[in-house]
Amino acid sequence: MILLSKKGIFMDILIEKLESKQARIGIVGLGYVGLPLAIEFTTKNLNVVGFDVDTNKIECLNNKKSYIPDISSELIGNAIDNQRLLPTNDFEMLKLCDAICICVPTPLNDNKEPDLTFIVAVIGQIQKHRKKGQLIVLESTTYPGTTKEIVLPMLETSDYKVGANYFLAFSPERIDPGNKRFGVQNTPKIVGGITKSCTIATSTLYKLIVDNVFEVSDTNSAEMVKIMENSFRAINIGFVNEMAIICEKLGINVWEVIQAASTKPFGYMPFFPSAGIGGHCIPIDPLYLSWKMKQLNYKTRFIDVADDVNSHMPHYVVQRLIGLLNDECKALKKAKILILGVAYKKDIDDYRESPSIEVIKLLQEMGSLVEFYDPYITKVYLKHGDENSLKRGLDLKSYDMLKDFDCVVLLTDHTYFDIEEILYSSKLILDTRDFLQKTNLEKIEIVPTHINLHKL
Repeated sequence: MILLSKKGIFMDILIEKLESKQARIGIVGLGYVGLPLAIEFTTKNLNVVGFDVDTNKIECLNNKKSYIPDISSELIGNAIDNQRLLPTNDFEMLKLCDAICICVPTPLNDNKEPDLTFIVAVIGQIQKHRKKGQLIVLESTTYPGTTKEIVLPMLETSDYKVGANYFLAFSPERIDPGNKRFGVQNTPKIVGGITKSCTIATSTLYKLIVDNVFEVSDTNSAEMVKIMENSFRAINIGFVNEMAIICEKLGINVWEVIQAASTKPFGYMPFFPSAGIGGHCIPIDPLYLSWKMKQLNYKTRFIDVADDVNSHMPHYVVQRLIGLLNDECKALKKAKILILGVAYKKDIDDYRESPSIEVIKLLQEMGSLVEFYDPYITKVYLKHGDENSLKRGLDLKSYDMLKDFDCVVLLTDHTYFDIEEILYSSKLILDTRDFLQKTNLEKIEIVPTHINLHKL
């Protein structure tokens, strides 16, 4: 046991509980971030209380069923059977936890401004059901200053002093759904506390489950790390999306150019064009920073331009589709269009902020008869809060049915899709992922002569 008497008795007790694995960990929000984190703690023989307001999730977990592809039902069953995981929507149980990790959504509102409703609600519950000596870690992505300016004032009272009898830190989640190579354990963890003792406590917590923990000076820096990571990606995706548009106008194959440029062993990192960007991070996180800087009278030019380019890509896809149908002497109105893939990335069941949704909405507005197929998703809601959903209209047991559509638009390159079958069965294809060229067509015994294949 490490004794840090200068830091106080509450710090000493917390560190001892963590290092001896006697601490009980609370995870608030059991989605794509919180559930993998909770399971990682349970596999290291720590007891976890998992909180979520979604009673369906709580029921699934108590029935030993997973609702996230990256986490098997077997892992859930082991955690439940070993009494390591207790799923609940009873927030009174927060007072039983020694450390609390907050993993709730941080969306944008209709004006593309930060919506911290879920964070504020969780902190409100912690206010009601807290005890001295707790460590509270915010993992939800947000703008620099949130932990100090929003969370800390809600928790600080005459009886509760940060760094003395409770501890507060920020540690950005770095979950990449569908990534088979990097998970919770082997992805380095960034931690930054309000005080040095807060940082030490948070490092001690995550070292129980993560191979490499990297400390930064404070919560602001930790918050900025995640924003920088995803702004880097959003800007580069915006750049390559614009290159795709430019190459199409010049009659150049952008995919060939990217492949050739990638041969340079230094100074270049490949990014790939698509119908836009999606998910719970890349489309949102940079705009948190953009909003924050507007409060300081500074315009984030790169972020704003990238957002403009990426947001325009669904419109560009539809315009390309209009041109391709015109070449076939067909109008977009009343054309039968099949969207292959609505998830925001391959091999997952998440369509949050997916550009596929915007493409579908635009096509419907223009009078197209749109259906979609995604092996992981049976229905999608085209508007937030809309009770009406678009259901998966067909079961792709036979690719022959593709011939009934005027055009097949491939938006998500799921491994599930059979490249050869799509090529043989479709009249007209718009491939936004270069998926259909990832196989060597020369290996197909008889290359179908009817192929009318176009790429983004």
